Amino acid sequence: MEMSNATMPSDGRAASHVALFAFPFSSHPTSLLQITRRLAASAPTTVFSFFNTAQSNGCIFLGPRERETNENNIRRCDIWDGVREGYVFKGKPQEKIELFMTEAPETLRKAVAVAEAETGRRVSCMVSDGFLWFVEQMAEAAAVPWVVCWTSGGHSLSIHINTDLIRERVGIEGADVGKDQALTFIPGMSRIRIQDLPDGVILGNLESPVSKILHKMGQVLYRASLVFANSFEELDPAITDDLNSKLRRFINVGPMNLLMQQKHPKGSAESCLEWLDEQEVNSVAYVGFGSVAMLSKDEITALGEALEESGIKFLWSLKEDMKEFLPEGFVERNMGKGMVLPWVPQFKVLEHGAVGVCITHFGWNSVLECVAAEVPMIGRPCLADNMLIGRLAEVVWEIGVQVEGGVLTRDGVRKCLELVLNSDEGKKLKKNITRLGKVAREAVRPPNGSSFANFSILLEIATK
Repeated sequence: MEMSNATMPSDGRAASHVALFAFPFSSHPTSLLQITRRLAASAPTTVFSFFNTAQSNGCIFLGPRERETNENNIRRCDIWDGVREGYVFKGKPQEKIELFMTEAPETLRKAVAVAEAETGRRVSCMVSDGFLWFVEQMAEAAAVPWVVCWTSGGHSLSIHINTDLIRERVGIEGADVGKDQALTFIPGMSRIRIQDLPDGVILGNLESPVSKILHKMGQVLYRASLVFANSFEELDPAITDDLNSKLRRFINVGPMNLLMQQKHPKGSAESCLEWLDEQEVNSVAYVGFGSVAMLSKDEITALGEALEESGIKFLWSLKEDMKEFLPEGFVERNMGKGMVLPWVPQFKVLEHGAVGVCITHFGWNSVLECVAAEVPMIGRPCLADNMLIGRLAEVVWEIGVQVEGGVLTRDGVRKCLELVLNSDEGKKLKKNITRLGKVAREAVRPPNGSSFANFSILLEIATK
């Protein structure tokens, strides 16, 4: 384990020791580390042991020498990823997740014992990603509070809590009612259809590792002392009220990207910000599909053709190994008109006044960043709860549009670009997301913002 020296109370009294357990996949660890940093800055005499796989920690932590002084009470604790030496991967979907989850309960129990011995402080609270439902058993055995971090929004959490009810009411694959049926029997879900549900609830593979994890989580989450989500109350008041009726306590503490600015390694590709400085207001399309969502090679080609034919300027975050699927000569022909980079500081890009639209997969973090930056979206859902979030963005909040047929085509993207940037409907999307962005910023603003006040509740429960 790698760690920094924890700040000790000057009077020698015992202080809190919070154990935080990350789900080491996708953007989950980043979200938990963001809130950990905020907690650590607010409780400098509390030790925060952050448990995550070495590979994941290596991606989200800057080196020890680069840590700020307010992170001296965060301990980076590297744990085993569950892959035994010599193991040959079979190529199964979610294989790494299954391997990690099989070993994680025992791995984390041992790691906590080591952390307690090294700090001389018994763990006083356990904070886990919602996916790590088994931490409830660890917290119960230790007689400490179990606090759950849900890195997405309230709608998806509600679906997983209500999975058994949904399966009972509509049948597997929606066989009893049809996929257009709305979930009117769940508060706040009257405009969500069966076809919008994440795979593994009633559609797709109900026996996949992630499906089983989320189903189990939904069954035990009511035992948590507190569940907090990366959202803000004003976005989904009906959902927030319903979750509070089904859980011991539920609060929103986001958008987390507004709580603390993310740290980027030295040498980050920020030349794009200088290029954006030279562009007109609302004239650039930003394209970003996160670190996990994957487009087919045909969709990458089609998207490139649409951007080029539309004449719009663009900034595209695209991995190096995907650039071969761009139209031939695309980068060369569009020098000056656009940039294609393997990584960009996404929130800084979205905040830039030159960006007028974001083409995305409707990942929750990306949507919240678009809301905070007041940038309407064109979305192509790819995985997990993307379909649900896309439905919310298009029909409930009216801050974006989904591409026709759920697949990127040259004509489909061009139509969406024209709609968002050059039509009355696009002006309405911009107006709606501008209003929502102001609400989001108010939510995190001291002293009366809803998320700001809710963070105080989280801090009290985690560190008391």
